[in-house]
Amino acid sequence: MDTQLWTITVEQPFLRTRCSLGEGPLYDHRTSTLHFIDIERNKLYHLDIRSSELKVEQFEEPLTCLSLRKDGGLACTTARGFAVIEDSSTLRYLSQPIPEEHQAFTRFNDGACDSNGRYVAGTLASKEHNIVGQLYMYDPADNSSRVIDPGPFTDCNGLGWSADGRTMYLTDSFVNKIYAYDYEDGKLSGRRVFVDPLSHGLPEGTYPDGLCIDNAGGVWSARWGGSKIIRYTPDGAVDLQVVFPTALNVTACCFGGDNEDQLYVTTAHCGACGGDAGRQAQYPDSGDLFVVDLSGQFRGGRWRHDFTA
Repeated sequence: MDTQLWTITVEQPFLRTRCSLGEGPLYDHRTSTLHFIDIERNKLYHLDIRSSELKVEQFEEPLTCLSLRKDGGLACTTARGFAVIEDSSTLRYLSQPIPEEHQAFTRFNDGACDSNGRYVAGTLASKEHNIVGQLYMYDPADNSSRVIDPGPFTDCNGLGWSADGRTMYLTDSFVNKIYAYDYEDGKLSGRRVFVDPLSHGLPEGTYPDGLCIDNAGGVWSARWGGSKIIRYTPDGAVDLQVVFPTALNVTACCFGGDNEDQLYVTTAHCGACGGDAGRQAQYPDSGDLFVVDLSGQFRGGRWRHDFTA
């Protein structure tokens, strides 16, 4: 990559969470709370940004991404499907659409809700079992779920919409691509490559993970194995990188804070997802939560919405 690229370096974590697979940060302005998950340890974290109080819920199965509910509380995908989170760390399933014969070999991963409260989320491929990643939609208007893009995808990841809702972005991690679609009333068309990170000089063996979008339409893509976040302009050019020298696997990011100008960043342990745990000594803060102060520079956009069920 261009060595003259605008670079922000974050040397220390904001909170030492020691997650195995930290993911899914979601900021709730109503309560000034940052929610995030540890997929491999079945944990859901709630961090009160104003008081720094951290609460942890333990579940019996993995949560993989989160959504705010319109009337308060959280919805999620788990490994098996779409659910809402009830009191006492329990789940109420709305749909479990993965075919029964595939459930042992794949799971849901990342997702988000569109402006009508439809929950879009994708699954992981299993090459050994000839299962491809697919993109699903749960529509609370009629309590239905369906495949909206059969792929084949390797690892459905960072997903969100442009401010006008007419473009949807989807990351396919292990092919190193972020796609864009035309999006209208829950229907996808015109899938195309928005960015090919390797063409920008990012190294082989690093992959795009979660994303968020700022109020200028810039797409912030976390880089698994790359110790950084890359910002892409709306036309797909690279103009900024945020570097985390002490964390290898940067997994996801979201804007939050009173002015939407704090970027909260989750990371994963070097041994997560079958990785090399021996690298943890070199990247000791892998698994911790970071924050990037972007006041006066960038603010978050409206790229995901509330779940209406």
